[in-house]
Amino acid sequence: MGWKLVNDFPKDIQKYVVIAAPHTSWQDFPIGILARNTSGIKINFIGKASLFKGPFGFIFKRLGGTPVDRSTSNNLVDAIIQIFDKKEQFRLALSPEGTRKKVDKWKTGFYYIAKGAKVPIVMATLDFGKKQVKISEPYYTTENKEKDFEYFHSFFNPKMAKKSAQF
Repeated sequence: MGWKLVNDFPKDIQKYVVIAAPHTSWQDFPIGILARNTSGIKINFIGKASLFKGPFGFIFKRLGGTPVDRSTSNNLVDAIIQIFDKKEQFRLALSPEGTRKKVDKWKTGFYYIAKGAKVPIVMATLDFGKKQVKISEPYYTTENKEKDFEYFHSFFNPKMAKKSAQF
């Protein structure tokens, strides 16, 4: 497809959260899966429950996905922290926007998952203009949430997305 992986997912760290942004197009997912497969690292993901129903639901599960019911508040952050605590190796990718629609503000679950599980955050972004998947070095959260989010936002460029994004 002509895409290039810039950097790679950490192979020496057994647990981390991957945040992929901006998430503006259905094309983000297959390109992300290809990048993950190219790197040879097992990275799971969560997605809205409706994706896992119907004739293609088994494909998302086979690719490492877990359905999430977003219609209720079910303490998902704590449940995911428990998964990190129980497993020797676990890497979880998710979109901090929580949707493909334009958002003014990211959801913060990924941040509290990383803090609670005491794991770093690795950032991944798609540059559609250059056809590059860019991966960051692992980042360990600090006690300053505002500073941490400034750091995250500095990595991502909304203009690189398939559709214009904002955050």
